[in-house]
Amino acid sequence: MTKPALTLYLAAPRGFCAGVDRAIKIVEMALEKWGAPVYVRHEIVHNKFVVDGLRDKGAVFVEELDECPNDRPVIFSAHGVPKSVPAAAETRKMVYVDATCPLVSKVHIEAERHAENGLQIIMIGHKGHPETVGTMGQLPDGEVLLVETVDDVATVDVRNPDSLAFVTQTTLSVDDTKDIVAALQRRFPAIIGPHKEDICYATTNRQEAVKAVAPKADALLVVGAPNSSNSRRLVEVGAKNGCNYAQLVQRADNIDWRALDGIRSVAITAGASAPELLVNEVIDAFRARYDVTVEQVETAIERVEFKVPRVLRQTA
Repeated sequence: MTKPALTLYLAAPRGFCAGVDRAIKIVEMALEKWGAPVYVRHEIVHNKFVVDGLRDKGAVFVEELDECPNDRPVIFSAHGVPKSVPAAAETRKMVYVDATCPLVSKVHIEAERHAENGLQIIMIGHKGHPETVGTMGQLPDGEVLLVETVDDVATVDVRNPDSLAFVTQTTLSVDDTKDIVAALQRRFPAIIGPHKEDICYATTNRQEAVKAVAPKADALLVVGAPNSSNSRRLVEVGAKNGCNYAQLVQRADNIDWRALDGIRSVAITAGASAPELLVNEVIDAFRARYDVTVEQVETAIERVEFKVPRVLRQTA
């Protein structure tokens, strides 16, 4: 039986960013240096396949430092942690490695500098997301106020409207964040923004790539985890930019083939914490059902690399 023809548009850049790659290497190098088990506070990155693979090598994932013994190393996830977490680890004389993405750390430093200058901070982010919790936890309670939407801007209760700065979560929708920033600037004309945009290069590049492929395709599949903020934003960007069907899938097994019945083209991308192996798995699943032509749509080239902490590069 002849397979129906299908064009796959592969968005590029897609998949792992430098911060995710660094965080995974940190866990792997920690296991090599100290042996198993190595504890990791929160998922090192938001991807079940990656986390399960590291767990198989001896990583133990926990949600709080209280779950870690004093005599084993602990790693803090790429999303960052409140200041109270490393402080508690030091009190307990624990060996710890901070895998916070350097671009998230940049936001932490910005918030601290604004606070040193007497400014109250407004953070644009998602409530409960570990990156937001970590950034807000760099300063005392009340010094960082959270807004999630344009509507939140109208009701946020600030100490002094003339002494404000804003920072953002690094994995937000670029377009939605622009609207929130504009609302903040209308209500608080003196508010100070970041020297350089907080939304990271990888988030921006992946969203731009989706904007380029979405109008070409009948459907968009984003390979990523449901708790991955940047992956979920890619689905939203695709839906807003001309793709009638945009869906998040963790693995090829999650593809809803009935929803794709009759299509002639599919765009594929992956969130910043999804490995290329899972993209290839999705492509193979399409090849099993269709006569596939693959076309890559590249909108940027990424050459960013981050070094791992010195403690892991030192020999015993």
